[in-house]
Amino acid sequence: MASTVHAAAHIDPKARIGDRVTIGAFTLIGADVEIGEGTEIGSHVVIEGPTRIGRDNRISPFCSIGGAPQDKKYAGEPTRLEIGDRNVFREFCTIHRGTTQDIGLTKIGNDNWIMAYVHVAHDCIVGDHTIFANAASLAGHVRVDDYVILGGFTLVHQFCQVGAHAFTSMGAIINRDVPPYVTVAGNFAAPKGINAEGLRRRGFSSERILDIKRAYRTLYKSGLPLAEARAQLATAADNGSEDVRLMLDFIERSERSLIR
Repeated sequence: MASTVHAAAHIDPKARIGDRVTIGAFTLIGADVEIGEGTEIGSHVVIEGPTRIGRDNRISPFCSIGGAPQDKKYAGEPTRLEIGDRNVFREFCTIHRGTTQDIGLTKIGNDNWIMAYVHVAHDCIVGDHTIFANAASLAGHVRVDDYVILGGFTLVHQFCQVGAHAFTSMGAIINRDVPPYVTVAGNFAAPKGINAEGLRRRGFSSERILDIKRAYRTLYKSGLPLAEARAQLATAADNGSEDVRLMLDFIERSERSLIR
């Protein structure tokens, strides 16, 4: 099925547009842009390349996708942005390409819900099934894993990581790494428990949630130094808890230290 492109849109001849793509009025699509089939792009959107956008995405008016990174060291190198399938980007989102100071790539996975005014800076890696509420912002080189929920106006510092299933409250300012399953709030953000309600909604059993609660208590309530807490988590992981293993693996890869 042919794509539908408004007469007032401008599509660079070098762009590659899949089947069933809809492009609204006054939208600009640059060269080195690939848009997968079934994607809907509203009016007044700017997409620059090199950028690859997958299938069945929804991009609302006034988004800026694939722009040059906001990094004074950037000198026009051909870095990339990759976006997966079935994502929603609401109005005024800004998503930037990577830099050569990292791997040259900003990447967003599948099935993410990105609300209005969200900013994803250069070299960020976002997983699948995340929700970013209005005006949440990622500075450069941030990693956000699957099923994370960022509350409105959450700010994440450069090089921070947010683990799978974590939850941040409105206005949280993240300056260190947030382990999987943990809820944080405040300026600067502090741990407030685990995201138990989110886990229940995703089908986690009571037993799994209890294991995660025990791991949280070990990490945050026991008073143990991090090395000793990590050793206890390793024992729980070795006894068969894949959820604790995920938390332990995150701690091992943390570079900015944990919110603790």
